[in-house]
Amino acid sequence: MTIFGRRARDLTWLVALGAGLWGTDALFRRGLAQQVSAPTLVFAEHVVLVLVLLPFLPRSLRALKRSDNRTRAAVVAIGAGASAVATTLFTLAFKFSAEHGDYVTPVVVQHLQPLFAIAGAVLLLGEKVRTRFVIFAVPAVVGVWLLAFPDPFDVTISRIGVVLLALGAAVLWAGGTVLGRLAAANLEPVELTTLRFLFGLPAAGFIVLLSGNTFWVPDLGSSGAVVGLALVPGLLAMVLYYIGLRRTAASRATLAELAYPLTGAMVGIALGSGTAGGVLTGTQWFGALVIAAAVTGLSWHEAKAKVQAIGAEPVAPAAAQDEKATQPAPTKA
Repeated sequence: MTIFGRRARDLTWLVALGAGLWGTDALFRRGLAQQVSAPTLVFAEHVVLVLVLLPFLPRSLRALKRSDNRTRAAVVAIGAGASAVATTLFTLAFKFSAEHGDYVTPVVVQHLQPLFAIAGAVLLLGEKVRTRFVIFAVPAVVGVWLLAFPDPFDVTISRIGVVLLALGAAVLWAGGTVLGRLAAANLEPVELTTLRFLFGLPAAGFIVLLSGNTFWVPDLGSSGAVVGLALVPGLLAMVLYYIGLRRTAASRATLAELAYPLTGAMVGIALGSGTAGGVLTGTQWFGALVIAAAVTGLSWHEAKAKVQAIGAEPVAPAAAQDEKATQPAPTKA
């Protein structure tokens, strides 16, 4: 992987850090999912995020105007699909499963995201997945399975509705990963983040209307948790994620996103909500270590190896691309 004659610094680790912050989502969403309807909660998140990002709105809209139609379509799809619709679907799945004391199923289904994202990256971005990628991908998927279930050989999914909701969120979030890297060619991370939530806001409002909900904002008692949910696993995680995504192939990024269930497990222990009173089983601890090793190993490999596991060029800043375009073409002697 090179950029303008030199090797670009791989930022898979930063994608993993941003994804890891998504794992703090449970700190806020667990209580809110039972107190506030899913459409209202998602709309309130977007209101907070758009207000916080208002100072960046003018430059973001100017950058979008300068972009091509492909980038504009990607941004709209990310905002409406990956931000508003996917978050609503996941919140509904989380709420319905929590009513039966099941906090596992929605998260387990999200682990299918790499399959959807890699397929999308190959089809839309032309990324080439080399055989060595399997060395990291297979252990990571096995680690996810071990982490998700206290007994990896005793898996029961009793409510198909929860699975379908969570599966829909997984497909849309995977699509957001692929389209996010496409849009990152013309937009800075803060611009892409701002536009994501800007276009997500009307989509979230439309979902509230469709749901027939008469409440557009949560009560004051829930406002603190909504702000925390919007700023930490929302804004901070997304900014770090998009910064990393500019130097990370989408296929590689989706594997780094498996840092999310690892963080989620640690949050579960802190809340005392994990297996056996907040303590992971031996196989779950082993799964967590496998995920950490796979993600760390992939990041190190892509930064050091002569031949990388994912064959894709990094996304150069738009200004740098323009500068390159203005250089005179080489002439033959």
